[in-house]
Amino acid sequence: MNLDDGPLDPFLDDPNDPASLLDDHEPSQPLSEDEREDVLADLAELAEFRAVLSSQGVHGITVDCGDCGEQHFFSWDLMASNLRALLGEGRTSVHEPAFAPDQDAYVSWDYARGYTDAVNALTKRH
Repeated sequence: MNLDDGPLDPFLDDPNDPASLLDDHEPSQPLSEDEREDVLADLAELAEFRAVLSSQGVHGITVDCGDCGEQHFFSWDLMASNLRALLGEGRTSVHEPAFAPDQDAYVSWDYARGYTDAVNALTKRH
């Protein structure tokens, strides 16, 4: 298993998978070319964030959820896996929320972008 693929589905190939009882009301649609380019750019940007921020003790990205109003915490690997799932399936994979994450070890996408841009600007000057 590639560490970037995220956790395996515990019901993989199980004929009694409880998810089979759920109706898929919204079948996924393939991404448009522009959407694919955006996701590929996000993957590249995420890799850059990780390269810069991991050494600072940052474990991943936090996202404000529009559905539940809470923050969701995504490790670098899980966020990358979700983005790759968008490319392949047109939607993200179902996953369990982080259990008691150290909230100080996660940053927003905007923070990661700003921090990485600042580090890159300083690096170019020296």
